[in-house]
Amino acid sequence: MNILVTNDDGILAPGLALLAEVCREVGNVTVIAPDREQSGTSHSLTLHRPLRPTRRPDGAWQIDGTPTDCVMLAIQALMPEGPDFVFSGVNHGPNMGEDVLYSGTVAAAMEAVMLGVPGIGISFSGNRPETLATYRDLLVKLVRRITSAADFPPSTLLNVNLPVVAAEEVKGIRVTKLGSRVFSESLKRMKDPWNREIYWIGGGTITWTGDEDSDHAAVREGYLSVTPLHMDLTNYPLLETVRGWSLER
Repeated sequence: MNILVTNDDGILAPGLALLAEVCREVGNVTVIAPDREQSGTSHSLTLHRPLRPTRRPDGAWQIDGTPTDCVMLAIQALMPEGPDFVFSGVNHGPNMGEDVLYSGTVAAAMEAVMLGVPGIGISFSGNRPETLATYRDLLVKLVRRITSAADFPPSTLLNVNLPVVAAEEVKGIRVTKLGSRVFSESLKRMKDPWNREIYWIGGGTITWTGDEDSDHAAVREGYLSVTPLHMDLTNYPLLETVRGWSLER
């Protein structure tokens, strides 16, 4: 079994090293990741300059592009036999609710699905590498279960979020739906050294909403969250309503 491991935190991220180590328990692993942090790049592609893959001494590839670039290059150029699964992560920070629309981690898994390969994004809600390291055995079990599934659904990716606690404190696994979050005061107005107005996006406060079946609720309560995400964004209940709209003035 061939497994591609990628991320959006960059080739030197500890979460990437852990995920590659975990996946080597299951199959042959190829690591292809951005040469620097690409958080928040979503599903962007590098279209206005060439990409230059660089082989590292450990055999991994680093790409001067986005996570989506990495997956496309892997499947169409750098892995002649192609991967059977693509695992993206382990991301430094959670990817829940609307995060999945911004996340380079999730986008890498999404690109895999678009190219016909099962994709899985994995994120860690905490910020301590030593806590993340405790998840090794649990992640091995999770990767084994996913890769042994004969009925992995087409056009679907799995978005996995690990809670902030150590693995031995995890209460279990919940299959969840997306919650919702609202950022407040995340746009900062500042002045540059020449007194010109600039804006910085980031920070602020986050308010989460969602019932007990949401990803946020599961992670908050100490569970590992697994959310199946479908590629089809169509709002089917509204199809007939929109067909009934008159476009005449």
